[in-house]
Amino acid sequence: MNLLSVALILLALLALLSIIFEEVIHVNKAKTTLFIGCLAWIILFIAAPGAEQQQEVLHALNENLLEIASLWLFLMSTMTFVAYLNAKGMIQSVVQKIFPSELPVKALLLMVAIFSLVLSAICDNVTATLVSLGLVQAFSVEREVKFKMAALVVFSVNSGGVALITGDVTTLMIFLAGHVTMVELVTLLVPSLVSVVLLAIIFTWGSKGRVSTTPVELTFTRVDVAITAIFFATIVCTMIFNVLFGIPPVLTFLTGLSLMFLVGRMSVTDSEQTQVLEYIRQIEYDTLLFFLGILLIVGMLQQIDVLTQLAHWYMLLAPEYANFVAGVVSSILDNVPLTAALLKANPALDERNWLGLTYAVGVGGSLLIIGSAAGIIVMSKLEGMTFGRYIRFLPALALSYSVGYALTLLLAGIVTGT
Repeated sequence: MNLLSVALILLALLALLSIIFEEVIHVNKAKTTLFIGCLAWIILFIAAPGAEQQQEVLHALNENLLEIASLWLFLMSTMTFVAYLNAKGMIQSVVQKIFPSELPVKALLLMVAIFSLVLSAICDNVTATLVSLGLVQAFSVEREVKFKMAALVVFSVNSGGVALITGDVTTLMIFLAGHVTMVELVTLLVPSLVSVVLLAIIFTWGSKGRVSTTPVELTFTRVDVAITAIFFATIVCTMIFNVLFGIPPVLTFLTGLSLMFLVGRMSVTDSEQTQVLEYIRQIEYDTLLFFLGILLIVGMLQQIDVLTQLAHWYMLLAPEYANFVAGVVSSILDNVPLTAALLKANPALDERNWLGLTYAVGVGGSLLIIGSAAGIIVMSKLEGMTFGRYIRFLPALALSYSVGYALTLLLAGIVTGT
């Protein structure tokens, strides 16, 4: 490893420290990660010895920016829908219909966990996280309980996503590579459910009292109902179009968003206080900037072959242990490029261990709040949820992840006969 790689790795560690100590340095994590991410790529360009190498860096940066742009547009579309539904009380209305108006805190934690798990198995992690956060905000609970609910959402969303190719990108990547089948993937719902319920039970220790939903005025217009229908139709179409025609989710969601604007524009008068288009301005762009900074840093690490080196180290361990460690590593590095590096290395794994890897890289990112899209969204949108506060849940998260992984290997061995 040359001096440049060492310097860039140290820069990435500095970005991580800036996130960890955000409350100490009083600098927003979006600003520090964006600055360091941009600086890292500038250094790569300056350090390139010639025009040919600069073109290689440019090509890598363009690929990185394309991935980021797709995620940005997808996030923007989903967050705009959810901002509208929240403002109109739609999510609170659903909560009031599904959940009792008053229930014990212990029951609430369990119901939130299962709700997030099921939702993420049906739709993408970003949408599931945003809707589940809306659910969390609908209850009048103590600050600490709200943080536990948020941690549950992160773990549950990541756990539900591994069982279907529509729920998690890494699951889709491993499936498309031909290493697992649809039927085998569905079996991952069992360890996912067990680990999520276990985490909910752990969080209920010491929790007392009852909570109630925050009352909301349920006055919906035909436009509100139409836009809600467009949102759910968009989720369903995203899954169907992606499976049948390979249409990327971002394109379907942008189409749904444009329909939302058209319906709102045709049905809403200028005299109304808030136009439908205005909901796009309610998006917290700190979330998007934080994503940009993090993914620039991960792209830089991929460019200097850090992820490739990790894949080589992966081959040194027995598959059962290597997959578990890969899951832990995915809580620091983005699981998509990590999985891509592992697939490129093409380790000799049987179906049992491919399922183990699928679970590990999908759920392992929950161990740290920066390890998954769900965690980053929660940290950006839930006031007070910092890296330091989330890491207090690490023992419970690690135990639940370990139990889920062990159960995955057990069930996968039975299903695949290996």
